[in-house]
Amino acid sequence: MKNAIFGYLLGMILLSCNSDSSREKVDNLNGYWEIKKAELPEGITKEFKYSEIVDFIEVDSLKGFRKKVRPQIDGSFITTNDEEVFEVKLENDSINLYYTTPYANWKETVISSEENELVVINPRGIIYTYKRFTPYSGNYGKED
Repeated sequence: MKNAIFGYLLGMILLSCNSDSSREKVDNLNGYWEIKKAELPEGITKEFKYSEIVDFIEVDSLKGFRKKVRPQIDGSFITTNDEEVFEVKLENDSINLYYTTPYANWKETVISSEENELVVINPRGIIYTYKRFTPYSGNYGKED
């Protein structure tokens, strides 16, 4: 639990010291994100070398959604019908995402939102680090 609290506090300090505007940080949420690692409050870190599922996030006017998609070799995506709708709130120098689904409501706090990396903490203290998804090239086995 101490690691999660320390990570959260460190993230808040870094977020407040960064010169990027809050609007830019919110805009950085948009796009396709592949999970890189999850850090549990007990100090356990789970690294993800590869993931078949990618999160697609879209934010417009402080409202957004997250949807799971499966990238295809041709650059397209197979999407699910499920999406998690959220509202972005800028509170106490933090960017908070308030999710609402038919099954639950919860909040995630954005620790870091950069062009190629996204870090969030959920209510259970799990810190998720994502990297910007790079589409498959589709050039496997082809000569240039």
